[in-house]
Amino acid sequence: MIDKLTKLIDVKSLVTLTLTLIFAVLSLAGRLSAEQFQTVFSTVIAFYFGTQHQKNSADKREGN
Repeated sequence: MIDKLTKLIDVKSLVTLTLTLIFAVLSLAGRLSAEQFQTVFSTVIAFYFGTQHQKNSADKREGN
């Protein structure tokens, strides 16, 4: 359980969650358009999941 929590609280995860929260607040406050929010959010999420996929692929290669 602690190992999973430690993995969740790494720099990439914190940056992703922080940016998501900031852009959600700005969007709800009307300071960002939906298009701006969508562009930034999809870029951040794609980067996060892309690096996670790359890490998982590397871990599988090392395990074999």
